[in-house]
Amino acid sequence: MEEKEIVLQETTVLPAIALRGLTIFPNVLIHFDVGRETSIKALEEAMASGKPVFLVAQKDITVDEPGQEDLYTIGTISNVRQLLRMPGDNVRVMVEGVTRARLLALTKTESYLEARVEEIPEEKSVRVSPKTEALIRSTYEMFQQYAELAPKLSPDLIINVLASEDPGYIADYIAQNIAMRNRDKQAVLEELRPVRRLERMYRLLTREVEIMALDMEIQNRAKEQMSENQRDYYLREQMKAIQSELGEGNEDTEIMEYREQIAKAKLPEEVRKKLEKELDRLAKQGYSSAEAAVLRNYLDVCLELPWSKKTKEHINVETARKALDRDHFGLEKVKERILEFLAVKQLAPDLKGQVICLVGPPGVGKTSIAMSVAGALNRKLARISLGGVSDEAEIRGHRKTYVGAMPGRIIAAINQAGSSNPLMLLDEIDKLGSDHRGDPSAALLEVLDAEQNSTFRDHFLELPFDLSDVMFITTANTTSTIPRPLLDRMEVIELPSYTDEEKLQIAKKHLLPKEMKRHGLNRRQLKVSDDTIRALITGYTKESGVRVLERKLAGICRKAAMKIVSGETTCVKAEPSDLKELAGVPHYYPERDALKERVGVVNGLAWTSVGGELLEVEVNVVPGTGKIVLTGNLGDVMKESAQAALSYIRSRAAQLGIETDFYKEKDIHVHFPEGAVPKDGPSAGVAITTAIVSALTGLPVRAGIAMTGEVSLRGRVLPIGGLREKTMAAKRSGIKTVIIPSENERDLEEIDQTVRASLHFVLAEHVDQVLAEALPPITPKAESQSMPETDLNMPESRNTARLKQ
Repeated sequence: MEEKEIVLQETTVLPAIALRGLTIFPNVLIHFDVGRETSIKALEEAMASGKPVFLVAQKDITVDEPGQEDLYTIGTISNVRQLLRMPGDNVRVMVEGVTRARLLALTKTESYLEARVEEIPEEKSVRVSPKTEALIRSTYEMFQQYAELAPKLSPDLIINVLASEDPGYIADYIAQNIAMRNRDKQAVLEELRPVRRLERMYRLLTREVEIMALDMEIQNRAKEQMSENQRDYYLREQMKAIQSELGEGNEDTEIMEYREQIAKAKLPEEVRKKLEKELDRLAKQGYSSAEAAVLRNYLDVCLELPWSKKTKEHINVETARKALDRDHFGLEKVKERILEFLAVKQLAPDLKGQVICLVGPPGVGKTSIAMSVAGALNRKLARISLGGVSDEAEIRGHRKTYVGAMPGRIIAAINQAGSSNPLMLLDEIDKLGSDHRGDPSAALLEVLDAEQNSTFRDHFLELPFDLSDVMFITTANTTSTIPRPLLDRMEVIELPSYTDEEKLQIAKKHLLPKEMKRHGLNRRQLKVSDDTIRALITGYTKESGVRVLERKLAGICRKAAMKIVSGETTCVKAEPSDLKELAGVPHYYPERDALKERVGVVNGLAWTSVGGELLEVEVNVVPGTGKIVLTGNLGDVMKESAQAALSYIRSRAAQLGIETDFYKEKDIHVHFPEGAVPKDGPSAGVAITTAIVSALTGLPVRAGIAMTGEVSLRGRVLPIGGLREKTMAAKRSGIKTVIIPSENERDLEEIDQTVRASLHFVLAEHVDQVLAEALPPITPKAESQSMPETDLNMPESRNTARLKQ
């Protein structure tokens, strides 16, 4: 569209009217009511003088006596067509907009408003461009949509819009005749370019259509809901009238059904009275009331619970033994403990308060053992995962008055099992949390206490539920994070880590057949040798359980399935040499350096929640000023062990063949590799001592030796924990000799017999015994002959106490 320069005419002075909530456009005929005295006088002046009137909108409609700053700049010069006095002081006037004009100044404000304005002639378009034509058509379509949503709109308006091709007139006409915000209409009036004006009008019209569509949707939804509620009320009243005529009483069918369910259920007396009371409250409520919905939910939950339903328990030790042996390999002591537990149950069926806690590393079969026991006893299994639970309401439930309230996990598990005497498995009890919402471990105290759980009250039920017939089995990776009061209520059974030989048998008898069945393979299609499984265990897994091993076997099955399906072969034989292709590059390599003689490096043994680990201690001695540096992400206890070891070495420096002033002239750096892993505990004391002595004397530590034990300032070797896991780690790493505290001799009965037979154990009471076993003979310094012994508790015999298995 060609643009023309806007030429303004000379200014003129006209009577002015300030409009409130109204905007007048050119070429539009409109009538409105006038109430202010100044506006009425302006109209009378215009009629008397034959002049047009200048109509301009107010910015703030609350201002009664507007000044120039209260008025918009652009208004409309209009001719007064008709003036009609209404009852009272109001006047109805009909005006016709002529042209836009700009307000220059108010020349008079007394009696009525008079303004100096300059006329803004409308720009005339020479031709309509394709873009303008497209805009006009879009505006036509949008206005028709608006007309469909606004039923009170006159059909003549649509005809007048469709009959024009002037973009400026179309915008003005639509803006004048539809409901819009006053500032949006003023924005259209102030746009002097016709095409831009129509573009603005199109955007405003689109917004109005969207708002009206949403408004209509909301109204329709409200009408539908209202109609449905009225229909339900009408039908319900009819039903009541029919029942009354038939003499069937005033109780509706729902209340009668609840009463029948309460009568048929074998409920305790206290429960029955409570439910009948709640049912009477429900009968007095309106069907659609919020309280009625709460009561229905409460009655449904209570009536679904197995208050008196029990499964018949089959207690047979031999059956349980077969089930445990069928599902689990090894774990003989654990099985024996469980069978003893069942034997007592067989002799005393009414024995209450039996809670077992299975503690062991991940993947050793804690959860599956609980499932096997449930099957052997013919009890329903209800499993609850407690990992990450930090809200007490998860255990006890919420009050039924809360929106979305429900019972706690204990009652929900009972309901899910459908029996009041299930085997309830509380998984990961050591990973309970606590926060501002309460401590769930405290709520479990009542659940696991035989003296209290016969009247366990869930917050939702508000009724006592008997949990004394429930058999609880909990699982945990460690007991250190379980609160002591909770741990006292449970009988702890520890599950050890699997040895490599046990992993081999488990893989052959359980894991490999299971994975081959899952992947659709048979024994003719996939053959895995024992050596292959051993190589898989040592090179691709480093765990206490068998979960990673199972995933690796699944990966081999997938590779075999791919080869068979692609036609490469009909039978896959997995040998150790094929593992790199079938399972990838090995993740772990044997600790070759652990089996070498090295100066200042000792193999320590550490316990972790996933089993034992070989932990090297490295010591470097350099000339300096006597500083000691400890690195490797160590805890305070381990740092104190290093300080105790150094103090002991200083006290016996001459006897150990070390310069007595080494602590002045040497810097000692003690490092534990894998610095990203936090380490703490006192059991590395003897390893630190041996490593420092080796570094200071230059004597290499004998090959194939590992050690564990706490050291005192007097050189005594104190007992430690986790011996079973530590010895397994030593065997896995190829260690032949393990030095342990003499007070841990009793724990040798608890370790795996395969491990015990393959290792040479040395029992030590004093550090001198450890050094005599781990280092070559030490030559004391000459001055040491006159020095007294510093350890008055040294055994008379300096010979190393050995235990050869």
